[in-house]
Amino acid sequence: MEISSFPEDIKKLVIPEPSGRFVYHCLGCGTDWGIDELLYTCPGCNSVLLIEDRDWDRLKKIPGEMWRRIFDYRKMIDVPSMKGIFLFYELIAPVIPLEDVICLGEGHTPVVEANGSLQEWVGLRFFVKNDGQNPSASFKDRGMASAFSFINYAMKKKGMERVLAVCASTGDTSASAALYAAYLGDRVKSVVLLPHGKVTPQQLAQPLGNGATVLEIPGVFDDCMKVVEFLADNYPVALLNSKNAWRIKGQESYSYEIAQAFNYDLENYVIVAPIGNAGNITAILSGFLNLYDLGIITALPQVVGVQSEHANPVYLYYLEPDSKKRRFSPVKVKPSVAQAAMIGNPVSMPRVIYLVDKYRKIAGDESFIVEEVKEQEIMEAMLIANRNGHIVCTQGGEGIAGLRKALRRGAVEKSKTAIVDSTAHILKFLVFQEKYFANNFEPEFEIEVNDALRNFPKLVSPSGLEKTPASGVSLTKAEFDLFVRRTAEEIADLLGIERKKKD
Repeated sequence: MEISSFPEDIKKLVIPEPSGRFVYHCLGCGTDWGIDELLYTCPGCNSVLLIEDRDWDRLKKIPGEMWRRIFDYRKMIDVPSMKGIFLFYELIAPVIPLEDVICLGEGHTPVVEANGSLQEWVGLRFFVKNDGQNPSASFKDRGMASAFSFINYAMKKKGMERVLAVCASTGDTSASAALYAAYLGDRVKSVVLLPHGKVTPQQLAQPLGNGATVLEIPGVFDDCMKVVEFLADNYPVALLNSKNAWRIKGQESYSYEIAQAFNYDLENYVIVAPIGNAGNITAILSGFLNLYDLGIITALPQVVGVQSEHANPVYLYYLEPDSKKRRFSPVKVKPSVAQAAMIGNPVSMPRVIYLVDKYRKIAGDESFIVEEVKEQEIMEAMLIANRNGHIVCTQGGEGIAGLRKALRRGAVEKSKTAIVDSTAHILKFLVFQEKYFANNFEPEFEIEVNDALRNFPKLVSPSGLEKTPASGVSLTKAEFDLFVRRTAEEIADLLGIERKKKD
């Protein structure tokens, strides 16, 4: 739609100009640092950072109702840099000029209502937001679009010719970082560190295909993360994990899209997401707080974070009801089918603590809860969801299992409507479906197979035929017609259907 057709009060606001005064804000000592340098931790006390806009109040001059109209009209314009997460430009990174924005089609992923059977199994009305339909097939693209847009902007501003971008990954981060780095060509070289033997073949193939340098090291993700942090602290590299606060800004778009999808009325809604490295749950909380502060939404939705028993440090932290007695302790993870969430020492934990405190002060203690689920529950939720027409990954299964459990213990009200984050595409995690169907899970996964959820191909090969189609085999018309008839008859018998009666 042409902007000339828009109402006069929208025309001047729909294409934004750079604005804001962004800083890195330390959650440890409270110091603000300029964004001219790529910082990942506070130079003063080594704590994690959040990006904050010190000119945020300028946005409050526009009423919440007008912001809703601006964002809704922007969905109709044909401006490439605003087709993705930067539709919400002022809320994400308005210091980056639109011409420096990198957009590969990320964001605005489908929100699909669960069918009646699946809703009955879970116990309430809910939707799945399919973030596996992002370009690299996971939600990580939201953060990478923001982080690489800033890198692109910073390189041009400083005249930098080349950047070495490094990340640790359980699979999805590496795929996303490699994709966005490849788009920038020779200007950015991507290096990813993966835990040896703990990434699915599909996930490993992605950074290799995008030309990244892929390095496997012993241990789990937490060990890879320590190596990457050492590199970022001691060498001239750009860190692309969620420790990079620009990643969090991009991932806030998840909250903005949900608000827009449900007409900015979230009073009776529940948002469910796996926790993992805690960057996504951080961004979700931050995004909704931003919308609330600007009056774009008038009530905060309940947020449910979910963790497996095999990687549950955030769940254990919030088990203690008294905030003064809580102490965070990393855990040693065990193998999990929710592989992307198999993290025992999430780098964004200080951000979670800070934002949950703000969230609960506005909306009450039950506005944010953490649910713990078994590996068995994760696999069964994923398989049942996909049998009901979804493309839910194991992390999505973790979310559905967590929602079901929270509902049964009364932590979520049945009258609410839920949105579950399926963070990646099921095709990335087929190895776990294959293990389930073949009943060959290693004992440490603690999964017992339910035969009713298994599925196999069945060979149909009628006996008594002299010839059947095969490479190098020629059939006469009569032989082929006999093969077709006998095969169809056997299939009909297998399916329990009877031949049509002729008039």
